[in-house]
Amino acid sequence: MYGLDEEITRHARPGQDRGGKRQMTSSSNDRAATRLAAETSPYLRQHADNPVDWYPWGEEALARAREEDRPILLSIGYSACHWCHVMAHESFAAAGTAAVMNAMFVNIKVDREERPDIDRIYQLAHQVLTQSGGGWPLTIFLDPQTHLPFFSGTYFPKQARYQLPGFTDLLRRVHDVFRNRRDELAEQATKLQSIFASIEPQADASTRIPDGKVLERARELLGNAYDAAEGGFGDAPKFPMPTSVERLLRHWAYSGRADNRASKGRKDREALDMALVTLTKMARGGIYDHLGGGFCRYATDRKWVVPHFEKM
Repeated sequence: MYGLDEEITRHARPGQDRGGKRQMTSSSNDRAATRLAAETSPYLRQHADNPVDWYPWGEEALARAREEDRPILLSIGYSACHWCHVMAHESFAAAGTAAVMNAMFVNIKVDREERPDIDRIYQLAHQVLTQSGGGWPLTIFLDPQTHLPFFSGTYFPKQARYQLPGFTDLLRRVHDVFRNRRDELAEQATKLQSIFASIEPQADASTRIPDGKVLERARELLGNAYDAAEGGFGDAPKFPMPTSVERLLRHWAYSGRADNRASKGRKDREALDMALVTLTKMARGGIYDHLGGGFCRYATDRKWVVPHFEKM
């Protein structure tokens, strides 16, 4: 089900920001500014003067998308997010890029600090679609009728770089796939719904321990991604990933229990070591704020030395 994502990204090419079929009029620009300027979110108000015809999440935007059968471009971020500001400056403030967005999509801005429920749903969808971690800004394209995503990414540059396609070219490719390959998108949506249904917690989930094979597989995947030399998971940039550390600690604690048949009563010391080494490297490195406390969002290098100066 990931072929469409790969194909869209592969076919997006760098090019001139040529605009779209329909320019945004001054009256529609005023309406968009009024919509976001009236919001309580500082993040949404920061985008009130963009040439993009932004909507906040709500029935007005969703109804327009349904009536015009126009895909939704959902952009999720927050006011202290560095790459959200970079993408806003490069693309959302650019008249040519905004013209393409306005001509092809219904554009919705969401503050993940005000709507963590929406962010959680689409971050999970992003992970399913791309088989990689999410983050902000989250740039995700939704079917106007079902609101199911059919393509997802995070930050996209205005022109192709960082092994990422240029944003305007990506917009055109996504729109083309939506218009001409609806049957494939419907098939992908069905699979995505099935995955969501399988991971939705059941009414009595709090009283049950998940299937042992699932937990063992999670432990195996974390072990494969673990950096034995520097701690953490994967290469640079390196994120704290507290849920992964917690999973290892829980796995270690449960591994020695008599009712855990998979471990045969043996403690998984390696799982504990992975968690402790990661936490120690984080605490001793540059990602930790030794004066003010707390951790920065991530380290730009493998050894946790150079932080990305953003604390959440």
